[in-house]
Amino acid sequence: MNAILIKTDKKKGKILSDLAKQLGGDVIDIGEIQFEDLLLGKLMDSVKTGKTVSRSTIFKKLKTK
Repeated sequence: MNAILIKTDKKKGKILSDLAKQLGGDVIDIGEIQFEDLLLGKLMDSVKTGKTVSRSTIFKKLKTK
């Protein structure tokens, strides 16, 4: 399975959606909030270190800000 995400205005999105359906693809319409959630998740995955941090360390950092 392969997926692409294209952000565009409603008129162009309708044209692309219709084309994808004609080509046999499944089309899912997502809103702005869901789009931002996907981007945030992608960003979080890209900066993952695999290290764990203690709760006290996190709260110390939060208190300094």
